[in-house]
Amino acid sequence: MRAHRRAAALVGAASWLAFAGTAQAAPDPRDAEIADLKAQVQALMARVETLEARNAAAPPAAPPVTQIPANQAPPAARAAIAGGRPSITSADGRFAANLHAVMQFDAAEYSQKTPGPLDVDFRRGAAPTDTAHARDLSSGATVRRARLGVDGKLFGDFEYNLLFEFGGTGTEDAAHIQEIWLQYSGLRPLHFRIGAYPPSIGLADQGSTSGSPFLERAAIADMARSVAGGDFRHAAEIWAAGERWYVAGAVTGRLVGVATSQGSGVSQPFDSQLGLVGRFAFLPLKTDDYLAHLGVHGSYVLRPADSGGPDVAASTARYPVTFQERPELRVDGTRLISTGAINADHASTLGFEAAFQYRNAFIQGEYERMTIDRRNAPIGVSDPHFDGFYVEGSYVLTGEARRYNPNTFAFDAPSVDHPFSLHDGTWGALEVALRYSDADLNYRAGAFGTAPTAEAVRGGDQRIWAGAVSWYPNGATRFVLQYQDVKVDRLSPNAVTFQTPVGAQIGQRYHAIALRSQFAF
Repeated sequence: MRAHRRAAALVGAASWLAFAGTAQAAPDPRDAEIADLKAQVQALMARVETLEARNAAAPPAAPPVTQIPANQAPPAARAAIAGGRPSITSADGRFAANLHAVMQFDAAEYSQKTPGPLDVDFRRGAAPTDTAHARDLSSGATVRRARLGVDGKLFGDFEYNLLFEFGGTGTEDAAHIQEIWLQYSGLRPLHFRIGAYPPSIGLADQGSTSGSPFLERAAIADMARSVAGGDFRHAAEIWAAGERWYVAGAVTGRLVGVATSQGSGVSQPFDSQLGLVGRFAFLPLKTDDYLAHLGVHGSYVLRPADSGGPDVAASTARYPVTFQERPELRVDGTRLISTGAINADHASTLGFEAAFQYRNAFIQGEYERMTIDRRNAPIGVSDPHFDGFYVEGSYVLTGEARRYNPNTFAFDAPSVDHPFSLHDGTWGALEVALRYSDADLNYRAGAFGTAPTAEAVRGGDQRIWAGAVSWYPNGATRFVLQYQDVKVDRLSPNAVTFQTPVGAQIGQRYHAIALRSQFAF
């Protein structure tokens, strides 16, 4: 600005002097001075033009930083309750803490034949404690899940989750860590997560346990996810998602609080399990009314848990891998199908997933194939493989659609457009669902009444039809009524242990009806 004012003054002075000089006929001694002034003006104008060009090329100045006076408090954090979930967020949004909780109270009635004597009634469970008597499932009630935790954000780019579990299968458990992880999301779309949690391996795996159409996941999906993933698994994962695609990969270890990863019953392994988990999914169709989902996922156990050390007996499975699962209801925790512990070099799973949604109608399914590479197998004894699938669908009678989570590429409970209110005459959301599942853990099982060969695995084939009706009074409350028709075909793998004739049928068929009362936020 000073340069501009000086230039203007000099220009004015030069103009006046020039006019005065032309008004006189005789030469003026001040002509030399005027010429010198003109030269200064020209030099000054050139400098002004250079400064203006430099200022035009420079980036815009940063806005002034507002300083909070020492006697004035900074902006207060915001506290809110949305959908029953309390949360606290800093004024700048860089920090957040959200409380969340889940309570699921299940009651069930099992319809079975009255147990008979051991030499007549050959129904058996999978655990050693179930092999000395006819397996009668216990009707009753249990707190299936009782979870309390906090999640949120730190310094804008870091996220965290801490979740404790107090519920259990058949009986309530002592408190233990369900999830604890830290995630960095500052390089979107990439996310880096480390801690203990279920790494992404499938639709059922990543679907909400509070929003599933049924009380439990399909048995084959639960088995496949638990080989190298599953709940409270030590893991380090990288995942990314776009509008129509999702990819994730993880390195995994043992389970929190569990020394062995496959439940061999040994309390302290010499080396923990080491595995890999991966998943890719995409949406070939996505509109306001339609959504189609396709994906593939799998896992590989690089090193099974060493449960015995170098001094373990040769007849013992030192590196045990076991596939087993309950019949999709946990009021009674009995497993009816199981491969038993197989000494393994490696284990792997490969799965395919698909789903389709049209407004308030939804269907999804997955196929899983699971393989065990035997360790020190005799010549001619092949490696066993097992498979299974499920198909389930639901229809929301009140018109709401199931929500699709873009961070997990899986489905959640439907929104509740009109929460229950006697005053307003609204009743919440109502959903009906149907599922068929098949989990086959037999490998060259042989015929009824025959002894198994060296390579045979008589884990059993479990087939379940299930129907459910869910009522969502609001976004935090749910009641589910479920019916099951369960059929298990399994030949006795060991007549001595199971106290049966050689190759006897130790499976059974039964019906169950269950009710879940739930709140979750």
